[in-house]
Amino acid sequence: MKLLIAVDSSAVSRTVVDHVTKRPWPSGTTACVLHVIDWYQWPGSSSSLIQAVKESADALVKSASDKVNKAGLPATTKVLEGHPRIVVAEYAKESGADLVLVGSHGASGLVRFLLGSVAHAALRRSPCSVEIVRRYAQDPATASTAIKILIGTDGSDCSIAAVRSVAQRPWPPGSQMRVISVVPLITSFGETLSVPFAPVYPPPDLVETIEKQARDRAEESVARARQILSEERIKAIEANFLPVGDARQVILDQAKDWNADLIVVGSHGYSTLDRLMLGSVSESVAMHAHCSVEVIRE
Repeated sequence: MKLLIAVDSSAVSRTVVDHVTKRPWPSGTTACVLHVIDWYQWPGSSSSLIQAVKESADALVKSASDKVNKAGLPATTKVLEGHPRIVVAEYAKESGADLVLVGSHGASGLVRFLLGSVAHAALRRSPCSVEIVRRYAQDPATASTAIKILIGTDGSDCSIAAVRSVAQRPWPPGSQMRVISVVPLITSFGETLSVPFAPVYPPPDLVETIEKQARDRAEESVARARQILSEERIKAIEANFLPVGDARQVILDQAKDWNADLIVVGSHGYSTLDRLMLGSVSESVAMHAHCSVEVIRE
């Protein structure tokens, strides 16, 4: 497994590095610590300042890679120049990374809209899986500290890929896993399909049929995910109900109520237009969760 760890000089990036060093990874995993120098932040820089910035960048990635190496994970460094919101994803593709790890600065929706976010851009642009790293709910002091992992699934191929990704990796002993699948709230065709036209209210018997089909799909999705986990000798926590509502909000609420440390969801790979019209469950969860979120791409 190839990890790409995007860092800057913030405390958020130190959290990302700590996160990597405290978690177990599959045998043979390697890491690359990447920092992108954004010269737009240094307008009219003198030659001496340019040199100082480059030296600082080299020191930053070396310090981070030393910590990763010390934790037993072979790490290299890379310093590039350009716009971080573009370069991180481009280098992920160039280097063949399997997972990009980037910190979340917690920017508001307005700030993300006006200025953009490196984490948001990495999530949208990277060809591989991405983890938006936030502090654990129970900040673990060592790699042996158990964590809580909430897996969201809708039974799709991308959700199955996300479950398999979790099942095939090592986790701290005692870690707990919970699988949920959200039953959409059926109020009207327009609202259920999230399409921009006036809702059409179906007859009650048709609503009942649609609701039953939705519940059946959710039950099958959870059962399939639990089977995949059990094949790797992972026993997920039993769920006593199927939550109903908007998947984005339900997953966020469930994770917060359970005090989850990590949410794992699959990415459907929507186009920009699809995201604009329909929204993206994985993207919404990743950007608004209280904890770390992994968005898995095959």
